[in-house]
Amino acid sequence: MLTPYRPEPYVNFAEHDPRQRMLEALAGVRGQLGQSYPLRIGGKRVETSDSIASSMPASPKTVVGRVAKATADHARQAVAAAADAFRLWSRVEPETRARVLLKAAAIMRRRVYELSAWMCHEVSKSWIEAYADTCETIDFLDFYGREMIRLGGSQPVTPFQGEDNEVRYMPMGVTVVIPPWNFPLAICTGMTSAALVAGNTVVLKPASASPVIAAKMVEVFEQAGLPPGVLSFVPGPGGAMGDTLVDHLQTRIVAFTGSKEVGLRIFEKCGKVAPGQIWLKRSILEMGGKDCILVDETADIDAAAEGVVAAAFGFQGQKCSACSRLIAHQAVYDALLERVVARTRALTIGDTTREENYFMGAVIDDGAYRKITDYIEIGKREGRHIPANINVHAPGPAARPADAGYFIPPTIIADVAPSARIAQEEIFGPVLAVIRARDFEHGLEIANGTEYGLTGALYSNDRLRIERARHEFHVGNLYINRKCTGALVDVQPFGGFNMSGTDSKAGGRDYVQLFMQAKSITERL
Repeated sequence: MLTPYRPEPYVNFAEHDPRQRMLEALAGVRGQLGQSYPLRIGGKRVETSDSIASSMPASPKTVVGRVAKATADHARQAVAAAADAFRLWSRVEPETRARVLLKAAAIMRRRVYELSAWMCHEVSKSWIEAYADTCETIDFLDFYGREMIRLGGSQPVTPFQGEDNEVRYMPMGVTVVIPPWNFPLAICTGMTSAALVAGNTVVLKPASASPVIAAKMVEVFEQAGLPPGVLSFVPGPGGAMGDTLVDHLQTRIVAFTGSKEVGLRIFEKCGKVAPGQIWLKRSILEMGGKDCILVDETADIDAAAEGVVAAAFGFQGQKCSACSRLIAHQAVYDALLERVVARTRALTIGDTTREENYFMGAVIDDGAYRKITDYIEIGKREGRHIPANINVHAPGPAARPADAGYFIPPTIIADVAPSARIAQEEIFGPVLAVIRARDFEHGLEIANGTEYGLTGALYSNDRLRIERARHEFHVGNLYINRKCTGALVDVQPFGGFNMSGTDSKAGGRDYVQLFMQAKSITERL
């Protein structure tokens, strides 16, 4: 009998045992860098003439691994193989499918330090951010497995005399999963496992910046007993190869997490019915955010400053939930800003694969480095730049990011107008725009004044304002008197409004149902 679900607990890396185990895992992964990973199509390993070299953001000349690069033809083969495997997998009992997830969770629990160490290398997560990513992965597997046991079989309906009535949730078909690089294990596994446990087959196109950890996830599913062909692994470019997967006639669902621009393109493509297509494709989209923390004059500003810094600069601000805007009531603006700056200057930044447990690592790649630094220059023209004055502990000179790593210190731009570019556009980096509000009404107006609606937080001790925020702060995840990042599976189901996506609520009790369709069955007695 299964125990009730509970989120996986974190460790404290200030303690000796977790620190030593992490250092051992980092050394172990360091000895495995540069290996090659084939495609997986229809249960077969497929080598290709071209590959994707995944490099360390903190040391770009170091190759984490070389992953076979799929073509459009490989994509078509993968969809065909998934459609064929669906005939068997869709008929497997829900409890059996759930056990595959529960077994995968057990394997990952045993490998938690190793998997975390891979993320420190491939995406430059800090130790605790990487560990939390792995814990969330385990949570998704444990929770969705239990959910499928709940949703499997006949669902309750109102009895009607003379008839036997029931509702069953049915799998839908081939699901294309396109995850992001910033939560390369948790989000990748969450979308994949929900589709699989619902009885669908999956074609996985991982992010090109983090394909190695996705390959590790595929290995875990194989070890957990997932039948060959149920999950295909086809890394490749988002252009021709990605379009082939989305457009394919046999694709039934597309689950995507990433940028607004790509998400809208997928949404449009799924909305077009091609000749011979006999169903409406379903798109499950989690896109961007321009999240904020609103602080009024009644708040505990020390607690607010702590939450702002953690949410703005954790994992280099590379979270769709990150606090990229601080909106402060004019009565506490200066005092709060002073505390935020002081806490920011106490942060550390460096190569997270080494012995020092740095708070921040490097941003993901050269493209991100250039985009973020361009926005910082824009910010300097739109507000008052407050230097962080933090030393970067990089392998080489910080002026040469192509050699030394893509390190960007946390950046604070004060006195920003609500309509400024850095207050409206998603930067996806360690850049915080600080905005002054005249009063709570004005602050709420600023908070809601973007095209996004993912996460937000309010620090206040005014009960009426807190209750008003529950109704009028227009985000999918609202936090009161805590930071706006760090959602836990089945504690804070995650998903946003407006251009932040379809509010799919990953880690919630209705998420697995998005990958199924309900069938009502009546038999006259």
